[in-house]
Amino acid sequence: MTADAPQSSAPADTPAEDNGLPKVQIPRVLTVMEFGELLEVRPVDVIKELMKNGVMASINQSIDFDTAAIVAHDLGFEPEEAAAEVEEAVEADEDKLVIEEDEGAELMPRPPIVTVLGHVDHGKTSLLDVIRKTNVIEGEAGGITQHIGAYKVEAKGQTITFLDTPGHAAFTAMRARGARITDLVVLVIAADDGIMPQTKEAIDHARAAGVPIVVAITKIDLPGAQLDRVKGQLAEEGLNIEEYGGDVICIASSAKTGEGIPELLENILVAAEVLELKANRDREAIGTVVEAGMDRKRGAIATVLVQTGTLRVGDTAVVSETSGRIKAIFDEDGERLKEVGPGEPAVLLGLQDVPHAGDVLRVVKDEKTARQIVVQRLREKEAAAVNTQPRVTLDTLFGEISAGKMKELNLVLKTDVQGSIEPIRQSLEDLSNDEVKVKIIHSGTGAVNESDAHLAIASGGIIIAFGTGTEQGAERLIAQDKVDLRHYDVIYNITEDVEKALKGMLDPTYTDVITGHVEVREVFQVRRRPQVAGCYVSDGVVARDDLARVQRDGEEIIDTKISSLRRFQEDTREVQTGFECGIMLENFTDFQQGDVIEFYHRERDN
Repeated sequence: MTADAPQSSAPADTPAEDNGLPKVQIPRVLTVMEFGELLEVRPVDVIKELMKNGVMASINQSIDFDTAAIVAHDLGFEPEEAAAEVEEAVEADEDKLVIEEDEGAELMPRPPIVTVLGHVDHGKTSLLDVIRKTNVIEGEAGGITQHIGAYKVEAKGQTITFLDTPGHAAFTAMRARGARITDLVVLVIAADDGIMPQTKEAIDHARAAGVPIVVAITKIDLPGAQLDRVKGQLAEEGLNIEEYGGDVICIASSAKTGEGIPELLENILVAAEVLELKANRDREAIGTVVEAGMDRKRGAIATVLVQTGTLRVGDTAVVSETSGRIKAIFDEDGERLKEVGPGEPAVLLGLQDVPHAGDVLRVVKDEKTARQIVVQRLREKEAAAVNTQPRVTLDTLFGEISAGKMKELNLVLKTDVQGSIEPIRQSLEDLSNDEVKVKIIHSGTGAVNESDAHLAIASGGIIIAFGTGTEQGAERLIAQDKVDLRHYDVIYNITEDVEKALKGMLDPTYTDVITGHVEVREVFQVRRRPQVAGCYVSDGVVARDDLARVQRDGEEIIDTKISSLRRFQEDTREVQTGFECGIMLENFTDFQQGDVIEFYHRERDN
């Protein structure tokens, strides 16, 4: 709520002057009821002051210090921020993966963390099987080691940690939650298939995350393998391999024969050496949840990748909005461990609830501190929900640019056919100007899917769909995170809308919200006045200022608005479900028994 907190002539973050007003110590987050008790005023008076400042909050909702300080000042108090109740300082961004090592701390080399991405059936799992020298598919059924999502591998006396994510959607979902856990991406491409749609998505996801890519061309033992074709396709996607004078490492390999596997591991170690990956082992652990679930016997289980510090059995940890004392630690083979260090994965038992992929784990000094942090985070989440900042849309784009908040407009482009991508991409990128760059972060054919939605969420982007639809799973994500999704059938309309948005000239868009339906049961002629429809409200509510559509035999006859709404010869503002009423419409008198009138109003899209 802080960003939109109302302004006051005496800002809360400036030193308080001795103006005779009683001083009040206000916590960083508190409920309206707690605020009223603190000021010794009625909660309803607090709510009234909040409403005056444009903030709608109920008695049990939380508000932040900035908002509370302004209301306190309006009520005759001098606000001061209270000292943190939690001894371990936990700022809002500490729920993200932000690691700051103490000055002078001894940093030691840590294993590189590698994520394997690529098209389905291109050999990701088989490649990992060979690297691990085990068979994950046939063994470990039903046990805790069946799939933990992360594995350690020894190569030339050094350790590499591989993340086997269930697809790049999960990889980007973790990034959307603030988790930058990958040092390198191994892009797996089958030599007989070449670059496929999911391969392109994987490339775009890796680029959006700013992670270096190492290419592993697999299945080179197959008769249909075409190495040169795949290398040419890589160049078309902007991945220039070393063989062609570029800087992208490309290794030809076979999971069946083992060819190229040692070279792949060696090159990963070389790339990691360039990155100079180091961490402090002698501090409280910070890590990221890779996978999590609930076991009926063991309770909540989480695979965690430690980023810095050492995680030990007995430590108390906070993960997002849950906490717990670590009861047991296992490696990928189910062996018990006493501790796990930076760059290493482990399965943990002891958390009270199941966390999400991408949640950040932090060790704290005791369970009391952990509980305080969880309560604080829940309150801050509730306070933020009261006044959530909307995502950027084409409608709000110009304002964001004018305020200097945007330098790049990220677009995800999906089309019905491949031939439409390039002309649309070129037309949109040509709209870039000195203030903002239009950037297509991913393009592809087919319906907008969950992967597209995750990428738009993570990058704060807008989705452009040309001649194609949206999958149900993607619709749910888009609605949940309020992503701007635009459907078009004419290329010119796309470029026109984006250009107008960049210049602040885009006409606002509206959504029709259906409010109710009535059935026409009788038609009356009242003296010399137009026909009146005697109606029964079958669902919803009919309001006097609604718009109306008359439907007959499934077809729309007219779209107009109400001119008169009556009950028992008296004008009324609205009529509820199950009641009868008389309705007159503007420019329409040809009612018939059985007509259905649909009522709606238009809401401007944000």
